[in-house]
Amino acid sequence: MAGPAHFFAIAAQMMRRILVDAARVRRSAKRGGGSRKVELDEYRITAQATDRELLALDDAIKALSGKDARKAKVVELRFFGGMSLRETAEALRISEDTVSRDWAFAKVWLAHEIR
Repeated sequence: MAGPAHFFAIAAQMMRRILVDAARVRRSAKRGGGSRKVELDEYRITAQATDRELLALDDAIKALSGKDARKAKVVELRFFGGMSLRETAEALRISEDTVSRDWAFAKVWLAHEIR
């Protein structure tokens, strides 16, 4: 995999790591706070997510990765990378329909896992 799709896939992975690491640092500095429901809306900007939400999402993505690595990668590219269905399909070299099915399944699975 080379070119723009590869670049954006790596950028999404790094964005996830940066956001999760920053959330861990902030959380270790101040424990507590109320939990909130995490919505995996493709239009939601990750900067709006709380530290707790990012950490819960990261844990859930890791669990999903153990069950289905491709679906976890779809979530990473869509949520953290802001990629469209087409861009995600190109990056993973799969069809847009497959990305759409994986995304729909992953959103439901992750929401259940986070609760």
